[in-house]
Amino acid sequence: MFPINYESWHHMPDSNNNQALDNIKDRERVGTSSRQKQKFMHTAGSRSFAFVAEAEEVSSGQKVGRLQLFEITHRKKDGSPMTSEAGEIMKLKEKKAEYEAIASSDSSVNLENIGNKIITEVLGPERKYEELQQQLRAEAAEREAASAAREAKAAAMAVEQSKAEAAEREATTAAREVATAAREAKAAAMAVE
Repeated sequence: MFPINYESWHHMPDSNNNQALDNIKDRERVGTSSRQKQKFMHTAGSRSFAFVAEAEEVSSGQKVGRLQLFEITHRKKDGSPMTSEAGEIMKLKEKKAEYEAIASSDSSVNLENIGNKIITEVLGPERKYEELQQQLRAEAAEREAASAAREAKAAAMAVEQSKAEAAEREATTAAREVATAAREAKAAAMAVE
């Protein structure tokens, strides 16, 4: 149905028109429900987080961690957090200060990873593009394996069915031969009498 090959909606048949509108409404419902499930709204707009992080690194001259990037992308223009949940995460700066105090006394703790460690505790591990690709490949492989199993099962059923049909044909042929032999024997018996 899509893309629409008609110059105008007015020239489109009503059935196609209604189906197109239903598809559009379904996609709108899906988008609305997925937006409602989001915990955090960001202010990056159409810019990717990587672009925002790179721009901040260029302007500040320092590497931007996940916690700092979260703060940059989840604040309103007036400086307040986008949501109360985002505000709670931003309070983690205090926790970061505690970690840094511990790290200053313990040389085995890496200062650079403190921000990442804190935000990982709250938001979970950072998902990389490669991980998503691997996950998609694994799902595709599972689908292919299931499809191959279904095809193998269908082929086995077809073989069994063809064997059954061949056996049925042989039985029918044998029955015809027996019937023919019986008729010939009856005809021979009648000829003898």
